[in-house]
Amino acid sequence: MLSNKPLTEFKMYQGKEPMADSVLTPPRRQTLVTEVADRLRRAILHGHFVPGERLREEQLATMLDVSRGPVREALAVLQREGLVLIKHHRGATVTNLSIADVEEVYSLRRALECLAIRWAIRKAQAKDVDSLDAAIRNMENANQAGMTVEDAAALDVHFHTLLIQSAHHVRLLESWLNLRPQIHMFLLYRTITNVEVQRQNVSHHAAILDALRARDEAAAVHVLDGHLERSYHRVLQRYDPQGVKEPFGSPESGRQ
Repeated sequence: MLSNKPLTEFKMYQGKEPMADSVLTPPRRQTLVTEVADRLRRAILHGHFVPGERLREEQLATMLDVSRGPVREALAVLQREGLVLIKHHRGATVTNLSIADVEEVYSLRRALECLAIRWAIRKAQAKDVDSLDAAIRNMENANQAGMTVEDAAALDVHFHTLLIQSAHHVRLLESWLNLRPQIHMFLLYRTITNVEVQRQNVSHHAAILDALRARDEAAAVHVLDGHLERSYHRVLQRYDPQGVKEPFGSPESGRQ
């Protein structure tokens, strides 16, 4: 079943002051489209719909108790994010991302995050450091309690989103948010729920944060780039471009 809990996104700067009683105020319909897109995105990333699966507007509209219009617009949003493929007269399917897609996404991810850490060295505020520290503690606690593949991927993406935000670079953040759903999907393959592997992941994040606290740009870039390189190779080892037959968190997806 689809989650009723909406995703909370980082709110982008829209201008210094809104126009009072503006006729350009976004219509409420767009809020509904955003909500539908959030729920469909969450469903894809939690394995309710697997790569290659058809996404029928009428069925989705019934499930979500909305008309087909918002569903159609939400699917277009997910197509721009790379999670959905829409073909004329054939409808929408969950994207089967290829190995070439892995290479492109990770090469761009490394460029974005290494740029972000350089800006964060100069721009990060105390509250950014505190948020990153809290994210690492959450990962440690979840690891000790035992976590699913979905939990591990979501916590990992959250840490890196906070890292991007700490750069206080609006256009960089926009680029990251556009790429993030594909990164999240790949992390569902990369993430291993083995406790020791997750401890290593936590230690890598802690090393990144230590370098940021020390305002040591060279060390921060070195640790971060190495971390992303290891993540990339782990995805390549586990990624099946033909898609999966079971939800990512199922026993068939494998705990190691």
